[in-house]
Formats: sequence, C-alpha cells, structure tokens
Amino acid sequence: MHSAQIPVLSRWLMQKKLILDSRQLDITLSRLCQQLIENHSDFSNCVILGLQPRGIFLAELIHERLKSLKVTVPIGYLDATFHRDDFRRRDVPVKASETRVPFTIEGKDVLLIDDVLFTGRTVRAALDAMISFGRPAKVELLVLIDRKATRDLPISADYVGKAVDTQDTQKVLVELEAKGNKQNKIWLINKE
Repeated sequence: MHSAQIPVLSRWLMQKKLILDSRQLDITLSRLCQQLIENHSDFSNCVILGLQPRGIFLAELIHERLKSLKVTVPIGYLDATFHRDDFRRRDVPVKASETRVPFTIEGKDVLLIDDVLFTGRTVRAALDAMISFGRPAKVELLVLIDRKATRDLPISADYVGKAVDTQDTQKVLVELEAKGNKQNKIWLINKE
C-alpha cells in the first residue's frame, strides 16, 4: 500500500462506527419479539406491514422469529412512495416498490415495521397509504434504529431495537444477510 493511501483509508475507517454486530442484532431481535408477545399475546387481531423498501427485511426477520416461537401473524409489504410529501419535489422520480397486503386491515392491530426512524416522514406517508386497505383499530411502530433528535414530525416508535444519537451529517447503514450482505451489521457513517 502506498503511503498516500494510508490517510485516505484511516479517514474512511474513522468515519464508520459499528452500532450493532450480528450477535447484538440477534439479541435485539429476540428482545423485540418478546416485547411483542407480551403486548399481543396470541396475535389474533394483529397483522405485520413491512415498509418498502428496507423495512421488509426486518419485518421478515421478526415474522420468522415469531413463527419459530409458534406465533402466527399475517405479513404484508407497504410502499408509501406516492404518499410522501416530497414526492414531487425530487429532481429524479423515486421508483415505487411492490405493495402486497393480502388481507384487510379493517379493525386490526397493525404492526408497522421499518429499519430506521429518521424524520418521521416515511411513517406519516405509510399511515396515509394504509388507509387504502381499511381502517385499523390500532397502529404500532417497530424500528430497529431510532435516530433520536432528527424528527421533523411528532412520530415515535412503540418498539425500538436501539436508540442512537445522530446528526444530519450522519447516515445509518443497515447491512442484513437477507439483503445479500455477508453478515448482519448496523453502521453509523459520517457523510462527506
């Protein structure tokens, strides 16, 4: 390695901080599932909606973990792209992802799942998008990472894997095996 590359490499390494490794993520998922079981008991009136595009991977992990604990709960995917308040403000249009909600949510307890809670705008859009499938009795939000002090809207999660103090100049990177990564790892990265 050339000596000119060392400062660039060390700067990159200092800008990336591990939030959760694979073992910690496994423990976090177990805790979240136990909290869900405590609050929902038999899940008879509950459905899971994973937020597209990244929340579906966490929703699948939670769903599989609950299934291994003998808990059956329907799962769907919700895309809120066209309900976002910044949809028409972007220079490049956002491509919508698949919405797959094979059940009605009328009168159901909906567990909305996303990987990272940042400004709250995606969750607000999801609440609007959900109404197309019925009026839920209750909506709860589960997130893997809650970026504290970054909310634009008064939205908070009911279930949080880990709360992290972040700045606008930082990004949370969720690497999951289900998304094709080698290991499950969650990073805090400084944007350049």
